Amino acid sequence: MVKVREDYPESVDGEVDIAAWLKRIEEKTQLEEAFKLQAAAERSFRAEQECDTAQNVWADSASSFRTGLEMAEILAELQLDTEALVASVLYRAVREGKLPLEQVASQFGEQVAHLIDGVQRMAAISLAQNQTIKPVLGQTENQLHNLRKMLVAMVDDVRVALIKLAERTCAIRAVKEAAEEKCRKVAREVFDIYAPLAHRLGIGHIKWELEDLSFRYLHPRAYKKIASLLDEKRLERDAYIAKVVEQLNESLSGASIHAQVTGRAKHIYSIWRKMKRKRVDFYQIYDIRAVRVLVPTVRDCYACLGIVHSMWQHIPKEFDDYIATPKENGYRSLHTAVLGPDSKVLEVQIRTHDMHEESELGVCAHWHYKEGAKKSQTDSYEDKIAWLRQVLEWQEELGDAGLSDLVTQFSHDVIDERIYVFTPDGHVVDLASGATPLDFAYHIHTEVGHGCRGAKVNGRIVPLTYQLSTGEQVEVMTDKKGQPSQDWLNPHLGYIRTSRARAKIAHWFKQQDREQNIIDGKAMLKRELSRLSLSSVDWAEVAAKVNLKTEEDLYASVGAGDLKLSLVLNAIQGVLPEQVERTSLEPIIPIYKGNRTQWRDSDLDIHGIHNLVTQIAGCCHPVPGDEIIGYVSVGRGITVHRKDCSMLGQIKERHPERLMEVSWNREIEQVYPVEVNLHAYDRQGLLKDVAMVLSNESVNLTAINSLSNQGENTVLMKLTLEIRSLSDLGRMLTKLSQLPNVTEVSRVSPA
Repeated sequence: MVKVREDYPESVDGEVDIAAWLKRIEEKTQLEEAFKLQAAAERSFRAEQECDTAQNVWADSASSFRTGLEMAEILAELQLDTEALVASVLYRAVREGKLPLEQVASQFGEQVAHLIDGVQRMAAISLAQNQTIKPVLGQTENQLHNLRKMLVAMVDDVRVALIKLAERTCAIRAVKEAAEEKCRKVAREVFDIYAPLAHRLGIGHIKWELEDLSFRYLHPRAYKKIASLLDEKRLERDAYIAKVVEQLNESLSGASIHAQVTGRAKHIYSIWRKMKRKRVDFYQIYDIRAVRVLVPTVRDCYACLGIVHSMWQHIPKEFDDYIATPKENGYRSLHTAVLGPDSKVLEVQIRTHDMHEESELGVCAHWHYKEGAKKSQTDSYEDKIAWLRQVLEWQEELGDAGLSDLVTQFSHDVIDERIYVFTPDGHVVDLASGATPLDFAYHIHTEVGHGCRGAKVNGRIVPLTYQLSTGEQVEVMTDKKGQPSQDWLNPHLGYIRTSRARAKIAHWFKQQDREQNIIDGKAMLKRELSRLSLSSVDWAEVAAKVNLKTEEDLYASVGAGDLKLSLVLNAIQGVLPEQVERTSLEPIIPIYKGNRTQWRDSDLDIHGIHNLVTQIAGCCHPVPGDEIIGYVSVGRGITVHRKDCSMLGQIKERHPERLMEVSWNREIEQVYPVEVNLHAYDRQGLLKDVAMVLSNESVNLTAINSLSNQGENTVLMKLTLEIRSLSDLGRMLTKLSQLPNVTEVSRVSPA
């Protein structure tokens, strides 16, 4: 939704009527010292009149005076104080050199001058984005210095960031008639930097306007298409929303809930983003038709939700409770999608009046400046200010990463997926969500990571697989002779989550003795194949499959941690005789519900013959990746055995003519039974833990037999699992082997 700029009230001589404009401001917010704002507007007007146009490099830009008034109106809607409004009115005049900052300080006070100075320093953002200009000697250091000063200013006084947001909002509104190149340049900066900032501060209506205006210039065709589709159905949609509002008001009144029900504005960029994310067209977006319900209390929110769901059918997976679990920027509301009147999809947002104010004003809803009064101390406000302090971590990152990474650091996704933890000295470390103490250690220093042998979080010892959370203090315990472990690179064990740590560990192993890597890699592969009961693998072919020249290169890559075991297993499955590599695995695969020994012809390729009944041999239970052969049985079709099945010896002697070539089909969609032996020291809850692992991995358990040895306090569990491939089987065996008291887990070899 793009906001239409309002005209300013004019006096008889055609100039802006400042007194009338001031009254309009007072209708939006309460001013304690309105005379200061009027004086600022008059001073900005005089500064523009006194400026020598011939010497003014900003002569072709919009009026600094009118832009200042527009900025003040935006900030008045955010309920900012008089000082912030005065600074906004004077900012452009100071920036364009029409009014010295010293005069502002003497006439309007040091606080106003400090705000303007802080906004000026935020121009470092624009300089950082301009990658086409090569900095002269020393310029890069100045930009870094300015950027750090800007970040400190944001933390010291969030009004600086809000004034800059207002200024950029005016800038992108004003480029409508400008050249296409300028439009795109301003739009790119606004979209990459300032729309995310508005989002993080929770200022909804500014965020949406900045996104829509930026989208208009960055993707004009898509913008116009969606805008025209919205206009096409506007009358029909408005009539539909009016009908919904009437029905909902009637139901809520009957339940004695005092609610304000309105149609919700449509934001073009939001619609386009959902179309892209969900890969659907315009008519499949749920919030094209939407209403918002404002109620007095949280209890009323949930009562209203129940009424909505009783009136219309709820659409599965289209409900979000941001009241119980607010977004990181403090946003709270209930969102649900239903099949409304005439079975049309309708989105309903439910929130209290206070939540709505926070959604529209964000941090400003808690930011009240009154002389002699303290700032609001609500939890939401503290959370937002805490986030602002976290951006100081950029000071440590910018020196290495460079200014070009600033946009990435400030984007929606990256900010929403970061955690911030403290070192013992109180320094903040920025890590990816889900990071572990090992990731933290490698972030501090490579040698700290290599020597890490333990960690404390908030003074308590935790495992190295512990997932850190924002606000925790992390201390790494090291050993000077410590070295990385191969287990750290195993993705199933969860020691590391960041690519930075993984790369440093892999590099360490790569630098070690190649011969040792070959020995380690060969041992790892031998151990994995033994667990999976595989044999007769042509390692030269496997090496070629993973783009390595020799068998030794394969062993060395596995031993150095450059090549994951799961990739090797996929390659093995792709090169075994009469077998093909499965190139993809869908996360949800239909499971055959009939007799587990009966299979469709589509699962297997039977050379030269079609439409025969097939079954999997119960003696060896072959699965995709095993070498197999078919045996023609009288009246029962073809029985599929593993080639190393002990029963085949007797069959070859008696009926060699009944053996035929069989291979796995490329499009296998079934799961296959695999027998697994699990050895462990017996303990209470072991079976429950095994079942939990299988459940978490979505693996079906079809049979279990438990044999206990009370004298040695051991147990042998024989499990029959349904798996899809060797890679899945390898991952499952690793998960089970990590359970407490478990000593060995392996696939049962054929009899």
